[in-house]
Amino acid sequence: MRLRCMSISAGRQLVYAVSVALLATVCKIAHADETTDESPGFQLGGYASAGITAPRKGNTEFNLNEISLMLSWDNNARLKFFSELELERPLSWNENRHFNSKNSYFDLERLYLDYNVSEKINIRGGRFLTPAGRWNLLHAAPLVWTGTRPLATNYLFPAAINGVMMHGTTPLNINGEEQSFEYAFFAETLKDQDKEDDEIIYKNVAGAHFKLNNRFNLGLSLATFTEDRPGSPDYRMLGLDFITHVKGWEISGEGFQRFTSNGSDGGSGAYLQSAAPLGSNWYWLTRLETFQKPDAVSGERWVLGLTKRITPTQLLKMEFVGGSDNFTDTPRGFIGSFAVLF
Repeated sequence: MRLRCMSISAGRQLVYAVSVALLATVCKIAHADETTDESPGFQLGGYASAGITAPRKGNTEFNLNEISLMLSWDNNARLKFFSELELERPLSWNENRHFNSKNSYFDLERLYLDYNVSEKINIRGGRFLTPAGRWNLLHAAPLVWTGTRPLATNYLFPAAINGVMMHGTTPLNINGEEQSFEYAFFAETLKDQDKEDDEIIYKNVAGAHFKLNNRFNLGLSLATFTEDRPGSPDYRMLGLDFITHVKGWEISGEGFQRFTSNGSDGGSGAYLQSAAPLGSNWYWLTRLETFQKPDAVSGERWVLGLTKRITPTQLLKMEFVGGSDNFTDTPRGFIGSFAVLF
């Protein structure tokens, strides 16, 4: 549910002022010594990121990418509340336009209630991130290694839906090893009404996600949906994901395959990523991607980069993106960013 705002000059000036004030507050909070308040009630937090993009073709841009505010409520009872309101691209600068905020807008990413039925059953209602793979659920800039998002997690299924979900976790003991099994069943009840630029709107979304938490953390995603455009077929999607740690390395990957209702290819994508520790909280990042979508774009991407975990809540990222020249919204070139969780 995207709400387009700031379309007139006064609105842009307001965005500029608010963005600068919030960014200053974020930096102050990030460098301050904080104590964690574990008491029940309302909790306010969020994250912000800023960066530079220097593509092989086109102008270099400096961006305040996002400011996200998260409000939650928990009184240690059965009912919980969570919301996330994000201000996207509040400030941009390039060689021709200087500072501007004309592409800024508010995005209500999440707004839901959770009701705890039992130790293993929870019911969620509202707007929530689609449980498909890993990246989509943990895509906040301070929680991921790179400033660029894998193509497969961005163009094959809805990032969020308005609906209901039943989810939970149950402990398992397999061959003497303590593990756990997570499940989620979800269905859309209200279609997105607003479309932003080239965003794909989906309808009739339903599916499930299962995850076995062990040394490989294997996940399985199943979904059905329709792209809301004339003549669009119904899609069935299958996805697999994993993440594991080997001698300090983190290795992860996801893959998705879509089929139309008559069994033909509906698009696919996958990535494999590694994060290798270099010492002093520096990590070397490598990611290989492939993506194809009939009647749209297809190609490959590779990402090489360095990430510095300055503190547990602050990441500095530098990466080079190469591969096919088909994806105009994820250009090849250098991308640097700084992200902070507060």
